Amino acid sequence: MKVQEAPAQLLIKAIAEELKKELEKPEWVDYVKTGAHKERPPEQEDFWWIRGAVILRKLYLNGPMGVNKFRRLFGGRKNRGVKPEKKVKAGGKIIRTLLQQLEEKGYVKKHPKGRELTPQGYSFLDKVAKNLQ
Repeated sequence: MKVQEAPAQLLIKAIAEELKKELEKPEWVDYVKTGAHKERPPEQEDFWWIRGAVILRKLYLNGPMGVNKFRRLFGGRKNRGVKPEKKVKAGGKIIRTLLQQLEEKGYVKKHPKGRELTPQGYSFLDKVAKNLQ
């Protein structure tokens, strides 16, 4: 099975399980919000690795992407009280830190348009997708 054919939720869970063995979650992650549109920090235990898995999958499918594009992707509608809701970007610190960790592991490299997957990153995702069968 290829990454494009794999069901997204199953693939992301499988990638997150693999990333748990390789990436360390910073201690500040449990106390920060993911963006201005959220009211509290994420309550999921494995939020850090799930977000990393989503980033890897998006880089695989859509090619080079920068932090700003991921901020728009993970953003949402901000409740502004009586005023109409407005779309806001997600915070960039979590995304940037994850991309730096993935870069240290050799899965991602810098590109003029942001970050892109390395051959090692492609093979990692292909291996995880193949094991889903």
